[in-house]
Amino acid sequence: MIRRASALIACAAAAALVFPPTASAAEATPVATGLDIPWGLAFLPDNSALFTQRDTGQIMSLKDGQVTEVQRIEDSQPTDGEGGLMGIAASPDFASDQTVFVFYSTSEDNRIAKLRLGEAPQPILTGIKKNRFHNGGRLAFGPDGMLYATTGDAQDPDHAQDVNSLNGKILRMTTDGKPAPDNPFGDSVVYSMGHRNPQGLAWDSAGRLFSAELGQNTWDEVNRIEGGKNYGWPVCEGTCGNDEYVDPLVTWKTSEASPSGLAIHQGNVYVAALRGQRLWQIPLADDGTLGEPKALFQGEYGRLRTPVAAPDGTLWVTTSNQDNNGDPGPDDDQILSITP
Repeated sequence: MIRRASALIACAAAAALVFPPTASAAEATPVATGLDIPWGLAFLPDNSALFTQRDTGQIMSLKDGQVTEVQRIEDSQPTDGEGGLMGIAASPDFASDQTVFVFYSTSEDNRIAKLRLGEAPQPILTGIKKNRFHNGGRLAFGPDGMLYATTGDAQDPDHAQDVNSLNGKILRMTTDGKPAPDNPFGDSVVYSMGHRNPQGLAWDSAGRLFSAELGQNTWDEVNRIEGGKNYGWPVCEGTCGNDEYVDPLVTWKTSEASPSGLAIHQGNVYVAALRGQRLWQIPLADDGTLGEPKALFQGEYGRLRTPVAAPDGTLWVTTSNQDNNGDPGPDDDQILSITP
């Protein structure tokens, strides 16, 4: 009798779990074309956007359909792979401080810097190891006002399990590059560890952090990120079932994803797939549970890199067909405005 009651309670809880609807059809409209590997994308208070071009080292502005160069980060250097000028995030106080943050590769390292537009960048965190691949590079401000950054293992998996290394991590810091006061590993900017090449970062309405991560040869992942947790690389790729490590919420074969960016928009998680050449839409329930992924635009726009929720209620997504693995069309690269 007790078992039957428990089963009924479990069934009722499952029935109460409500996911938002997934798109039966989605429309995409180009808002900018002829770009060169747009990587990071951030909106400003006036609803204009800034984006980075990875290999050229340029910060670009997109306003009222017009693309203009804001400035070039002179010491940004591409790595003939995945490095260069990558993430960009606008200060939460941009209206008053006019400051943005960028993540880029130099001749020596990967680093994070802040700058007022048009002025020289001021490094706030240096010494992140770089390599041709696995540089991470995403920047985003959390609802706590802290700056978060993703770093890859720089093609040395041992970095991911070394808490004293900045690589293979998700970092959390103040706007001066100092450890957030309540970080889990003491006086360290490290927030979570055991990552191979995390790139997507986004929070839901309850403040839960989700990240997309590129696997090696077998499984790509979406993870729920919590401070102090270990996500398993290189011991685990995909679901491990080891209590020492956190298992992903969603996995895909690497041929179906190679996820770079992640956004949360209108009750869904969106993950942009490079090798998989599609946009994954994943229903997000109120308790943080993820539903069944659905592929949008499969093969229509090539390699997709960065989705960001736009002020106009659409979802903007960048393509990445001008990179070493792409097959660019006449309009590539593009930024698309998607109405799910």
